[in-house]
Amino acid sequence: MRVISGIAKGRRLKDVPGDSTRPITDRVKEALFNILAGELVESTWWDLFSGTGAVGIEALSRGAQFVRFIDLERNAIMTVKQNIDLVGFADKVEIRQGDAFSYLQMKPDRTFDYIYIAPPQYKELWKKTLIDLDANINWTNENSLVIVQIHPKEYSVISLNNLVEIDQRKYGSTMLVFYERLPK
Repeated sequence: MRVISGIAKGRRLKDVPGDSTRPITDRVKEALFNILAGELVESTWWDLFSGTGAVGIEALSRGAQFVRFIDLERNAIMTVKQNIDLVGFADKVEIRQGDAFSYLQMKPDRTFDYIYIAPPQYKELWKKTLIDLDANINWTNENSLVIVQIHPKEYSVISLNNLVEIDQRKYGSTMLVFYERLPK
């Protein structure tokens, strides 16, 4: 796993020890950031279920101004910290160990341009995350994009009040589903 583009291009990232995470492949990560293209500069990200931190680190490498990483697993948080040290972005991040669902229910302390959701597979956690975010939509702004990474077999349409699905892309055993905030 490596940083694909930007100021940290080519840097190798550490994996989370064990099998508790499923890191995004370079192919899917490259496709994601090609879709987002030039909209990353000065953006803010929330990398939920961050694992290695590869998505948020790629965003920072390509010009994002801030990323909040959150993961419940201690090994994942330690790996994110190590990877942030490797790429030198410590002044642009906030790393929190904790339950994503608890954070989603809190009063928002900021908005994010991008929220990346990649929870453990086959547990319907992506749906719960979207539903919780939809219920506390002030984590987003009017131009936010929410991106969900799941296995295609997990996908189903979800009824939401504040978010709407706008696109989906399949890359082998990975599916990216894109949601945007409905206008007020």
